[in-house]
Amino acid sequence: MLAIAIIVGLAGLLVGAGVGYVARRRTVGTSLQQAEEQASRTLAEAESRQKELLLEARDEALKLRAASEEEARERRAEVTRVEQRLIQKEENLDRKTEAIDRREQSIRAREEQSERLRAEAEELRQQELRELERVASLTTGEAREQLLAAVEVEIRDEASRRVREIEKEVEATAAVRARKILATAIQRYTAEVTAETTVSVVPIPSDEMKGRIIGREGRNIRAIEAATGVDLIIDDTPDAVTVSAFDPVRREIARIALSTLVHDGRIHPTRIEESVNKARREVEATMQDAAEAASVEAGVLNLHPEVLKVFGRLRYRTSYGQNVMRHSIETAHIAAMIAREIGADVEIARAGGFLHDLGKAVDHEVEGTHALIGADIARRHRVKDPIAHCIEAHHEEVEPRTVEAVIVMMADAISGGRPGARRESLDAYIKRLETLENIARGFKGVDSAFAIQAGRELRIIVKPEQIDDLEAMRIARDVSQKIEETMEYPGQIKVTVVRETRATEVAR
Repeated sequence: MLAIAIIVGLAGLLVGAGVGYVARRRTVGTSLQQAEEQASRTLAEAESRQKELLLEARDEALKLRAASEEEARERRAEVTRVEQRLIQKEENLDRKTEAIDRREQSIRAREEQSERLRAEAEELRQQELRELERVASLTTGEAREQLLAAVEVEIRDEASRRVREIEKEVEATAAVRARKILATAIQRYTAEVTAETTVSVVPIPSDEMKGRIIGREGRNIRAIEAATGVDLIIDDTPDAVTVSAFDPVRREIARIALSTLVHDGRIHPTRIEESVNKARREVEATMQDAAEAASVEAGVLNLHPEVLKVFGRLRYRTSYGQNVMRHSIETAHIAAMIAREIGADVEIARAGGFLHDLGKAVDHEVEGTHALIGADIARRHRVKDPIAHCIEAHHEEVEPRTVEAVIVMMADAISGGRPGARRESLDAYIKRLETLENIARGFKGVDSAFAIQAGRELRIIVKPEQIDDLEAMRIARDVSQKIEETMEYPGQIKVTVVRETRATEVAR
């Protein structure tokens, strides 16, 4: 039974497996058939899409070909037009070249014809001259002399007329010229002048005082020099100490302070400071009093206090041994005298002469020349502009615009240049002028040279046939540079080169 049951089970399993296999085969067959149908449809669709793409590509290719052919036709047309223009330009150039060649030929022909005509005209002129000489029995030189004689008569008449016109113009300006002539002819002013030294000497009772002035390890002399700004020179000179300084006011303060210390005998830094301050106040008071007294003496009143304060410093300023304050007073008097004689403004000339060297009080402290510095100080303190102009123009650094400015220039020269005014020796003065003139004569083309205005100006006369205007300017520059390099002089020296053309004839 068991075996039958096993056999029956096995038979059932076999039957089930067969039924499953058959069912599976049917299912696979159905799937394959469907896949084949789907593939057939996809292939048909692909073929159809391929045909469409081919048609579209063919159409696009046709369009591109048509566009390319159209572009090629346009380019061929443009090339054709360019070629035609080039051909036309070449033809135009050929025509222009031919026209230029013809014109050149025509010009050459005209030049040849002109040369022939010129030669013929010259020949005719020579024939006419020979004929005229034969007919007139005169040579060319004789005919020229007769013509010049006739022209000379006409020129003389014209010159006479011009001379009369110039005389009328001179009459219109005669008053101004007469004033200048009178001003240059005025007599020199005479006054006493005290020549002052530029180094102060302080007397001491004994050489033992020199050691006290120097002090322990030099502390006293250092304190004096630091407080006053001067240099003390203590050498073998018996019974004297020298005070040296560029600023005359500082030198005077140091002289007074040192005299006080020597007289008192107590010399130490504290006492030195007290003496210097006292001496400074004393010097300032002295300068103020001197400035006020000078303004009263010169007749120049109502000046600004600051102007008087600066002017007072000139009390201790000298130039070639001439005291500048006394020189200013003297210049004011001379300028007033000249102005009164020629009818100019006396007060402006007087004030301009009095203040003309105002800048010398501070020219070692301020950049610039003393004339321009003084004019700037005057204008800043409300001094009248005509007076300030006299100050700035008295050395011709500014062109003088008024008669009063010219008067101040002459008064300054008279005061400084008259005999005895300045301490410079005659030999040194002559040597300086000769040196200036020799420097100028050492340049090529110089005819003569003259040192004028006490050596403050050098006039050079050059040969006009050798030196032109540009060369004259170069000579003025080179001479001034050589003077700066080789000479020592106060102030400044003006170099003027004169070049003139002269026409000379001899009457026989």
